[in-house]
Amino acid sequence: MAAAGVAVVACCTYHMIRGRIAKNFSFAVRDSLINVGPIKDFSYGLRANADPNASGSAKQSNYELVCCSGHGKNGSLCVLQQSIRPELITEVELPGCKGIWTVYHKSTRSHSMDSSKTVVEDDEFHAYLIISLENRTMVLETADLLGEVTENVDYYVQGSTIAAGNLFGRRRVIQIYARGARILDGAYMTQEVSFGANSDSNATLDNPAVCSVSIADPYVLLRMTDGSIQLLIGDPETCTVSKNVPMISEKPVGLVSSCTLYHDKGPEPWLRKTSTDAWLSTGVSEAVVGSDGPLHDQGDIYCIICYESGTLEFYDVPGFKCVFTVDKFASGISHLVDACVRETTHNLQNVKEGDEQVKETVQNIKVMELSMHKWAGQHACPFLFAILTDGTVLCYHAYLYEGHENTRKTDGQFSTDIEVDVGSISTSRLRNLRFVRVFLESLTREESSGGKFSQRITVFKNIGGCQGLFLAGSRPAWFMICRERLRIHPQLCDGAIVAFTVLHNVNCNHGLIYVTSQGFLKICQLPSALNYDNYWPVQKIPLKGTPHQVTYFAEKNLYALIISVPILKPLKNVLSCLVDQEASQQLEHDNLSSEEMHRSYAVDEFEVRILEPEKSGGPWETRGVIHMQSYENALTVRMVSLFNTSTKENETLLAIGTAYVQGEDVAARGRILLFTMGKSNDNNQNWAVEVYSKELKGAISALASLQGHLLIASGPKIILHTWSGTELNGVAFFDAPLYVMSLNIVKNFILLGDIHKSIYFLSWKEQGAQLSLLAKDFGSLNCFATEFLIDGTTLSLVVSDDQKNIQIFYYAPKMVESWKGQKLLPRAEFHVGAHVTKFLRLQMLPTSVDRTVVSGADKPNRFALLFGTLDGSLGCIAPLEESTFRRLHMLQKKLVDAVPHLCGLNPRSFRQFQHNGKAHRPGPDNIVDCELLCHYEMLPLERQLEIAQLVGTTRSQILTNLNDLNLSTSFL
Repeated sequence: MAAAGVAVVACCTYHMIRGRIAKNFSFAVRDSLINVGPIKDFSYGLRANADPNASGSAKQSNYELVCCSGHGKNGSLCVLQQSIRPELITEVELPGCKGIWTVYHKSTRSHSMDSSKTVVEDDEFHAYLIISLENRTMVLETADLLGEVTENVDYYVQGSTIAAGNLFGRRRVIQIYARGARILDGAYMTQEVSFGANSDSNATLDNPAVCSVSIADPYVLLRMTDGSIQLLIGDPETCTVSKNVPMISEKPVGLVSSCTLYHDKGPEPWLRKTSTDAWLSTGVSEAVVGSDGPLHDQGDIYCIICYESGTLEFYDVPGFKCVFTVDKFASGISHLVDACVRETTHNLQNVKEGDEQVKETVQNIKVMELSMHKWAGQHACPFLFAILTDGTVLCYHAYLYEGHENTRKTDGQFSTDIEVDVGSISTSRLRNLRFVRVFLESLTREESSGGKFSQRITVFKNIGGCQGLFLAGSRPAWFMICRERLRIHPQLCDGAIVAFTVLHNVNCNHGLIYVTSQGFLKICQLPSALNYDNYWPVQKIPLKGTPHQVTYFAEKNLYALIISVPILKPLKNVLSCLVDQEASQQLEHDNLSSEEMHRSYAVDEFEVRILEPEKSGGPWETRGVIHMQSYENALTVRMVSLFNTSTKENETLLAIGTAYVQGEDVAARGRILLFTMGKSNDNNQNWAVEVYSKELKGAISALASLQGHLLIASGPKIILHTWSGTELNGVAFFDAPLYVMSLNIVKNFILLGDIHKSIYFLSWKEQGAQLSLLAKDFGSLNCFATEFLIDGTTLSLVVSDDQKNIQIFYYAPKMVESWKGQKLLPRAEFHVGAHVTKFLRLQMLPTSVDRTVVSGADKPNRFALLFGTLDGSLGCIAPLEESTFRRLHMLQKKLVDAVPHLCGLNPRSFRQFQHNGKAHRPGPDNIVDCELLCHYEMLPLERQLEIAQLVGTTRSQILTNLNDLNLSTSFL
């Protein structure tokens, strides 16, 4: 999640003034990009629309990440959510649902209506909601309330519906079922079309039924169960359709596995630019004016067909002349080029002779579903989506190839010379059309159910101001088009989704309806406060100051945040506040004029702000402010659980550690402050009540609670205190080398990170009240952040440093290399490439492997570390099973050579530990780089199978491991 700035356009005007040119600059912000960096700290909290009854992976979408980002007046809280949780309006139980569609209808559409009075398409309300059940169809009106009108309409309701949509500029509704179709004017049928000899339920198997449908006004494409296709051609004048069986191929290619229609809209259709005869393009070339309807969109319509052999072809409609062909489309090659552009060399996309197993696997994988669409935008190009039988989702982005006429080079996975015989290629072919494959998160991939085909892709033009498509299934996801870039946001909150459609009416403005596999129909809206043009949806809460550290109080759903704001003060006021008054008087008389003494000087003033998230997703409310004293910097804030020795009860308090900044000649001091959080009974305005304050020697740089005690890092020393309700009493201490950067606790173990002397591993023994050193890293390391990593019964210690590395250590006193347990041993090391400022330990979700190993309700005791960096990126470190690690490690070695890297940069050398000339003994290579592993899915299918064989495993096993890793770390 990279940081981004603000794009500013400068407008320059010139004026002639007495023979010389004067420049007048005027600046205007034309565009801006969301920036989430630098991430200094973050906390894990509950969302405003969380579901208390959620469990498993759905429970993870209850949480969000609240990050301290930015500096000065641009400082803000960035609220990040990996998955989308729509805001629920209402839900009803609806078992057995197979599909849902919303359609438009206007009772009067006058051709003579003034264009200014014509309702904009986007603002027109839906008229009917069609729900397909297992053995019947329900029809509901989408007025103020959803009311069932099944008995009062002429829709086909005796069986399930395959698809429904609008034709003839929304003047008619078409409903398609297995054996026929109905054209309706609102509630009344105007035409019925049958497919086959009769439409009875006793129809013979010789009459194929409709399997899938694609609608592009005024055409409807049908794929039949026997692998053939039929086309319904609409007549805008009479608002009727006629059936046609197109001749789709001159030579037999095979059965159709999937097909779709693509409407290339607009007065200048985009695909025409890829051909040399734009004026000869067929299709809807003129505006269609109905007797009672507005203008129809201009443009061309294409039929896209994929055969079971894997060949993809584009046909113009209604002439059905082939204009674009791709062989082996299901292989997922990196670039799609028209087959008429002959290649002079054969590349690795061809299956090797004699490799029967690879050939059989390739032949078994077919395209189940196709969709192509171009969304609104100034420089928009169409996207092509395909779903394969193994659950893989392919995405391609079209572009116009501008090359020389006679000799071209492919932009493909494997660079080969391409010779084009211009004379042999028909001028109507889309010979300059190219597609480049777009990387998709593996979260969208699901194993094929092997059951009946069900449509997963639903295109939407406006849901909460967003455009894109929704992918239904066991792993639903939103594909949002932002700046011609695909943003993929999963939706984990409801599990599998079987049906989805848009809804726009009085009570649900540009919302959505979906049906879960548990049989619940939900009407929702997208959260409006989030910006979806990011890797993760983000909401920015402006602070007008620099945020430093944040902590979350779960009981009251409050955040405590350290903020500094620069305040301008006269220099004489700055000097007068120094503790050393003699030095102050000396400076006052030391050649400082009165003008210099009154010069303003920026001083940071610190405060701890108590914030409460707004339920509606709006700006957060400030519930309280704790001001620091002059020249007192708040360094750390944490929620701590302390055992009150007087009342024998646990108390959750807000602990703040501070330091006075008064120059190097003054001895360092700091304060420890304890507050209770929440509304006071006496004063509703007082959300933080001070219960303890004490000044200590040294800066209070880190705080943590340890088994009911408070552990305080005060300068180069950590002291353990007990809490009596009114006083903190020291019971044990440990001398740290220089300055403590971080403290982490697991049970009675302590991980201490020093600013220059690496990490120390301590234990606390209540008997004898001892803080004892178990082991330490003897190397010199400038620590940034530390945390424990737990994998079952294995405890590891993780540290990040100033050279952008991460190291993992472990404690093994019985090993000879540990010097009788005094030395921490390296387990792994990795160069991240960014300064890691914070680790957060989160429990991993059980995967398919864990469910087979762990019996009953026992959750695997396995945790991952989510980390944030100064460049605004987020990452994760997760433990792996031994067998999975070996498999992925072997794959990683193969991919270093198999994948073309950006700018030729080698990931193997980049990920090596960077020691900046210091003495360092290389640690074990025990980390796999998922940024490299994700390239495996982007390779052509044949190459994936070949590499899997070299590794000694199967493609499905590798993809399962990658999917499990993705699912187990879906924390938000």
